[in-house]
Amino acid sequence: MDRFDAIRTLIAAVDGGSLSAASRTLGMPLPTVSRKVSELEAHLGTQMVVRTSRKLMLTDSGTAFIQASRRILNDLDEAERAASGEYQAPRGELLITAPIMFGKLHILPVVLDFLRAYPDVNVRLVLADTVVDLVDNHVDVAARLGRLPDSGLVAIRLGEVRWITCASPDYLARRGTPATPADLADHDCLAFEGLQTSRSWSFASARGNETIGIRPRLGVNTADALIEAAGDGLGIARMTSYQAAAALREGRLMRLLDEYEPETIPVHLIHTGPPLLPLKLRAFLDFAGPRVRAALAALPA
Repeated sequence: MDRFDAIRTLIAAVDGGSLSAASRTLGMPLPTVSRKVSELEAHLGTQMVVRTSRKLMLTDSGTAFIQASRRILNDLDEAERAASGEYQAPRGELLITAPIMFGKLHILPVVLDFLRAYPDVNVRLVLADTVVDLVDNHVDVAARLGRLPDSGLVAIRLGEVRWITCASPDYLARRGTPATPADLADHDCLAFEGLQTSRSWSFASARGNETIGIRPRLGVNTADALIEAAGDGLGIARMTSYQAAAALREGRLMRLLDEYEPETIPVHLIHTGPPLLPLKLRAFLDFAGPRVRAALAALPA
């Protein structure tokens, strides 16, 4: 039995939730997957997973074994990459994550230029408005917006963005321009929300942060839809400066209540800071940092 092969098969089954998922992921016949998992359990003398009709469930022994196995395989992959020359020249694959719209506007263009400059490096760019665990998902580098918690991660500050309030010239001509956040009570508002509702916006004031209740005419869960609705004159919207930048430049939206904007939002590139930084990662950090920094500096001040 090839223990490393059996361990990878077990991890694929656990990550996929079933032996069938591991079969599809690995391109391996289902009976072979089942046999490898059974052989590993027999070799260890303990049950790793409980097979149900719908999914796999790890036993206590299996949970501890999977955690240790992931660390071992990561070390093995690192050794193989070093032996193949990844630390002598930028080559290999990078996994990069970023928030969806920020990634589309500011990370993807940099990645495209990076790929042209480094033909031996491949990139997987995952855009998601959720916090992705870098260690568990083997992410090389992530773009993060917001205050960072204390952690062992390495953070490179790129700049800042801000929340802004805006509306179309047509809406303001019809309904007037609010002079203070309290005036929003007399206006139609557009909320950035999904299944969970959002009924308040935060503004800065002489007394500190002030929360203002709003009555959304429309709630949407993507920035593109929010910008479209605001540009169409449906109401007043709240969005980040990088999301609204193009519409502001084109005159489709106008900024409101600038003097009440809350504190800015920092933007970082973060990575796990391995002791020996692969050249592909060092090359991307050196390439992306100045370019994203310049793009953020050009946003509405």
